[in-house]
Amino acid sequence: MARQFGHTWWGRAWVHALENRALLDPNRLPRGRTYARHDRVSTLHLAPGEITAFVRGNRPGRYRVLVRVRTYDDGEWERVITAIAGRAGHAAALLEGELDPGVVSDAEDVGVELLPGPGDLQPRCSCPDWADPCKHAAAVCYLVADVLDEDPFALFTVRGRRREELLSELRTRRRVDARPAAEVDEHEDDPFVVPVDEGQVAREVWRSAGSMAPVGGAAPALDTARGGLDAERHGSAAGAGSDAKEHAAATTDVAVARHQVRRAVPIRPGAPAPWPTDPPEQAPFTAEGLHGLATDAAARAWAQLRGEGRAGLDLDAEADLARRAAAVLGQTPPFTALARASATPPVDLARSAIAWQHGGRPALRILSADPWRPPVTTMAAARSAVVDSLPSSTRVHVSSNRITAGPLQLRLDPAGRWWRFEKRRGRWEITAPAADHPDDLLSLDT
Repeated sequence: MARQFGHTWWGRAWVHALENRALLDPNRLPRGRTYARHDRVSTLHLAPGEITAFVRGNRPGRYRVLVRVRTYDDGEWERVITAIAGRAGHAAALLEGELDPGVVSDAEDVGVELLPGPGDLQPRCSCPDWADPCKHAAAVCYLVADVLDEDPFALFTVRGRRREELLSELRTRRRVDARPAAEVDEHEDDPFVVPVDEGQVAREVWRSAGSMAPVGGAAPALDTARGGLDAERHGSAAGAGSDAKEHAAATTDVAVARHQVRRAVPIRPGAPAPWPTDPPEQAPFTAEGLHGLATDAAARAWAQLRGEGRAGLDLDAEADLARRAAAVLGQTPPFTALARASATPPVDLARSAIAWQHGGRPALRILSADPWRPPVTTMAAARSAVVDSLPSSTRVHVSSNRITAGPLQLRLDPAGRWWRFEKRRGRWEITAPAADHPDDLLSLDT
């Protein structure tokens, strides 16, 4: 299944507005989606009034993309902030990292559009394509949905107000209270005051783990409902006499319980508390390194709760290093620190991180695997596909499981999947996820 853009309602709303309201050239949007799905965009940054990024095209080098976004004037901001501050639920949701749908509709009621409309987006790219947008700019616009999924405040940022500015103005509005100060607790009903979680002692939590109630109380219901279905499926005494209505009820119970479990998942990973003091000099870790590992563990646990990831505890040291490097690729300080701590040349670490982004452990294996000999007919058919898709003057060479055409190379892995490599800085790097057919990888150049 092709990757979709926008997993939150506001991320999807951005994509919908992009495709249906922003009046961009529809002929380039499909190519933009393809570029976005194949990780051609880097250094994506959102700032007041603009979105910038670099996009790798088919020629050497990268194109610079600038998407100007219409910002609000003072009068529009006044109306937006008044609309948000007037509803405590909207303000509280924003602080928790969520955007209440009512915020968008309330802004529309006062004549302000949060999502892009006609003329709000003005894409520009350093490539020679005259389209508006070109495929490079379209890819950047689609990936904005990923940023919005993580931080809905980015929607306000591109309109001209950063998170801190917006929250400061909202706090000012929320402090206005008609009741006497003596009757109001300093932080009562203030959605912008974050309660301090004093935490728990680890050994006490461990001792009580056996008697702790599952998250949200949903697990017992899920187990009970699933048990009823299992009993019916195996013809046990409990389930053998159940009729269709009982089966439907049990199925409903499972669905409800699963929904309760999903609702119990936090909207973002927890933030580990920093190490309170420097560790002893003889300790084999630093406070910064320990905090980084705890943050990584929290993110993986959160992804598992959402059903979007695996623990990764079965990874060897090389694979785990590539995974961690992929998470900070493009972030110079943490990437450099990881390369230094692992005693890995940055260029080698980046090559592994890019491979991990495109395909995890299978990509790492094909990256370092020795050549092997697939069936001759398989390679002959693949070579024909390559020849048919490239200019007639292109020289195509086949060696073992590799087909090379200039700076492009396709490699077949033992599982029958093809991988696209491109030569950069004198080294072959994976540049796309695996595909079942060479044509799927060659089409990236058309």
